[in-house]
Amino acid sequence: MATSHDPAGTSTHRLADDASVAELVKQLSEHTSRLARQEVELAKAELAEKGKRAGLGAGMFGGAGLFGLYALGALTAAAILGLATAVAGWLAAVIVALVYGAIAGVLALTGKTKMAEATPPVPEQATESVKEDVRWAKTQAQAGRR
Repeated sequence: MATSHDPAGTSTHRLADDASVAELVKQLSEHTSRLARQEVELAKAELAEKGKRAGLGAGMFGGAGLFGLYALGALTAAAILGLATAVAGWLAAVIVALVYGAIAGVLALTGKTKMAEATPPVPEQATESVKEDVRWAKTQAQAGRR
């Protein structure tokens, strides 16, 4: 918009009706750029806030894992002491260790199987779908040439 000054020294704007198309396009461009910058700044602020919350949550998960390990240690001691009433203390410790080893082995084998199912990390269904689309497009193109 064009600006003019009245006798009091304040600026007045011409109405949009009087503005040329070039001026209107310029204003639209300026407003659009400003709006885009403001939206990016808002997104940055939101992401920073969510990042802080996620970091706090991750720290709490870490603390929960640590205390979970402490609990496992206490339960291990309790299991060994409980078994030690029936067998020698060293044998009770070996039995608990063997049970933990068996659990670890089952988890490792199950994890290996799941990892094998997930690799290679290629979206196989999507790949097949794209190949099918390409075959269909080629067929349509060949049919169009006849």
